[in-house]
Amino acid sequence: MADGDGLGEAATAAASPPAPAPGLSPSLGWRERLRAGLAGTGASLWFVAGLGLLYALRVPLRLCENLAAVTVFLNSLTPKFYVALTGTSSLISGLIFIFEWWYFHKHGTSFIEQVSVSHLRPLMGGTESSISEPGSSSSTRESETSRQNLSECKVWRNPLNLFRGAEYRRYTWVTGKEPLTYCDMNLSAQDHQTFFTCDTDFLRPSDTVMQKAWRERNPPARIKAAYQALELNNDCATAYVLLAEEEATTIVDAERLFKQALKAGETIYRRSQQCQHQSPQHEAQLRRDTNVLVYIKRRLAMCARKLGRIREAVKIMRDLMKEFPPLTMLNIHENLLESLLELQAYADVQAVLAKYDDISLPKSAAICYTAALLKTRTVSDKFSPETASRRGLSTAEINAVEAIHRAVEFNPHVPKYLLEMKSLILPPEHILKRGDSEAIAYAFFHLQHWKRIEGALNLLQCTWEGTFRMIPYPLEKGHLFYPYPSCTEIADRELLPSFHHVSVYPKKELPFFIHFTAGLCSSTAMIALLTHEFPEIMGVFAKAVSMISRTCVEYL
Repeated sequence: MADGDGLGEAATAAASPPAPAPGLSPSLGWRERLRAGLAGTGASLWFVAGLGLLYALRVPLRLCENLAAVTVFLNSLTPKFYVALTGTSSLISGLIFIFEWWYFHKHGTSFIEQVSVSHLRPLMGGTESSISEPGSSSSTRESETSRQNLSECKVWRNPLNLFRGAEYRRYTWVTGKEPLTYCDMNLSAQDHQTFFTCDTDFLRPSDTVMQKAWRERNPPARIKAAYQALELNNDCATAYVLLAEEEATTIVDAERLFKQALKAGETIYRRSQQCQHQSPQHEAQLRRDTNVLVYIKRRLAMCARKLGRIREAVKIMRDLMKEFPPLTMLNIHENLLESLLELQAYADVQAVLAKYDDISLPKSAAICYTAALLKTRTVSDKFSPETASRRGLSTAEINAVEAIHRAVEFNPHVPKYLLEMKSLILPPEHILKRGDSEAIAYAFFHLQHWKRIEGALNLLQCTWEGTFRMIPYPLEKGHLFYPYPSCTEIADRELLPSFHHVSVYPKKELPFFIHFTAGLCSSTAMIALLTHEFPEIMGVFAKAVSMISRTCVEYL
């Protein structure tokens, strides 16, 4: 992961030797060099050979006579024909332009380029081939880069994900829009099967039913299966969890069901603790019951936070982090940070950051932007761009600006939501670190904390764009973190609903074929208009062109 990088790793990347320019390896023999040279010049040789063959066959094919006949035919055409021809060309190229524009904004790439690379290039024998050996340093670097990109684009469970029944479904009832994508819900189903099932489920009929329930795609079928599990065993904790997540329509109802799940989950957890050393199956069952218990307590803490009992939520989260320290991958500290910010307990927030904002631990937008918020808080109320431009920045202001630059480098999408330049939507159940989905999840819960501190958003607005001057090529080299991963846009489009306009960084240039079709459409439309308005002048122009072409043919 790129998380946890610092200045030392950025300096190491800068000090590493540059990749060799593409070309021939010095260890290759003369046969390989000749083969590579012929492969590179093959297209040019074919083009020259075609021109030579055409010139040699100009007499048998009667090219001059045929071209002259075509010229006579073109001279006999009326201006109406040219108007129809150019108008039709303009219409077709305009339709292609509109489709290319829509496809680019939906998928982030050109349809014509994608088809050319995927289908036409292999047919024409233009596939990229590398003549370097598999064990060469260049292939090693490429494999390391690919592994880095894969780890960068790992999808994480959103620590602050909402309740499906009480929040997501109510949004659907009000707006008629689905806030969760199929990919997001499918990832959640995989999480539930990982956390809430184990190999010993067949020993308890209720767990067998719940194992099928977590695999069910239809929400009513899942809820029905949960009730069936409760009929078999009234102390089935996972059944209460499913009902609290998906059937409860209010947070109060969800909390009531989670309390029932907690009572059943604690009983099962104590029973599993007593039998954990009997066999590997019992150890797996204890891990499953531990996951269930931690999940229930965490959701109870979130219920308390949403219902205004913030100190109770903080206590539950602190107890969880003390009782189950190995489960740091659940990022409970991010829930704790948000609750402490709501309490305005900034000293406690700083203490949590001191433990988790470490170079050896994964970073997140919540950690980076909360650290920036705390440093901004000390100077934002007195900050003025005019005053700072006259006297310069103080040490505290420099620290705040550097913290903002660090946060923006990690996730450049967040400021647009904090400054309300883009509209917020409900956060997904899974996020991609450094991506638009993480920015939405952070801003959805933390925007109020930035607004509460006077001048914080003003300082952010004045300084956040300065980050991009330090990283002119973010996909190639970063400043404090690894280069920005290029796969975030594709993953975010899978996680975020279709009605949301995905934020893309760095901003992509329009593909060549969009410019080409736009120019072709405009030029042919202009020619059609001129031919319709000034048929005599365009007729003279067409005859001049035909005379020039006839002269060239006669010269040949």
